[in-house]
Amino acid sequence: MSNQQWQAFIQTTTPVMDMGNTQPLLENATVMCDLSHLGLLQLSGADAFTFLQGQVTNDVNQLKGETAHYTAYCTPKGRMLALFLAFAQHERIHLQMPLELVAATAKRLKMYVMRSKVEVQDTSHDIIKIGLSGPNANALLSTQFAEIPQHDYELVTLDNGSLLKLPGSTHARFEIFTDINHAPAIWSALSAQASVANADYWEWLEIQAGVPDVKPETQEEFVPQMLNLDLLSGINFKKGCYTGQEIVARTHYLGSIKRRTYLAHVAQATAAGENILNTANDPVGKVVRSAPAPQGGYDILAEIRCAEINLENTEAIQLTASGHTLTLKTLPYSL
Repeated sequence: MSNQQWQAFIQTTTPVMDMGNTQPLLENATVMCDLSHLGLLQLSGADAFTFLQGQVTNDVNQLKGETAHYTAYCTPKGRMLALFLAFAQHERIHLQMPLELVAATAKRLKMYVMRSKVEVQDTSHDIIKIGLSGPNANALLSTQFAEIPQHDYELVTLDNGSLLKLPGSTHARFEIFTDINHAPAIWSALSAQASVANADYWEWLEIQAGVPDVKPETQEEFVPQMLNLDLLSGINFKKGCYTGQEIVARTHYLGSIKRRTYLAHVAQATAAGENILNTANDPVGKVVRSAPAPQGGYDILAEIRCAEINLENTEAIQLTASGHTLTLKTLPYSL
């Protein structure tokens, strides 16, 4: 079964719900999503860990097959080219990111491989990715998998796939990695008891968890701390040299983080890369992620200059995106 056949299988066997008015769903149901909009790069070879250690902000050597973490891939000026959800299995490193960034990221990484024994492969369509979230997620997974991860970023590898527990703002949230041979049976079993939503719903869940991203529209716009990567354990300040380290470390040790990412709501659609404006129509930030909210409007993550934000009186904040007022919401972690 090819990826096209996998998509056809989903479309013909399962009705997919759009975001619409799904507030009752959030409160009462377990929801699953096909995550084919996410891409994967695989790094293998004798030098794979050493090579990637010199490229990204987090400590690759901590990936021993039982955990995952976020890590940024930066320019020499410390500006983010991509944000990876990274994990390792069988001495291979997997880097998850938006599918649109995979080809360019692979090309750039290969430029720096030089004589290292590293192979960079696009495995986006070889590994099936399924998201599951909700109050019954644990119980439902237990019908298909012999072991379920219990802690955020814990990774469990089994015969029929791997399970990764992800942070969730309300309910448990998991990502399943499997192959084309096992995916249909897993999908059929889970979808019999879970509602199936589209990729927008998973994007919304990521936003509620305060997890940022780098899109094609926002490449080279952010230093990692602007996207709260230091608060998400996405930067290791003791790991040694990597591309962009000087800028990232200077921002940390000089305490000069003047921009952060906030959770907010707007009434109408807005897209990653659009400017956040103050009352003088000056750009003071950018939209990082955006997705339709089940209760209507759009929830966004927005990188904003800290001086524009008063967390003691959020009603006094007057910022707009796409001409619509931002209403600040509470992140699941403290800034």
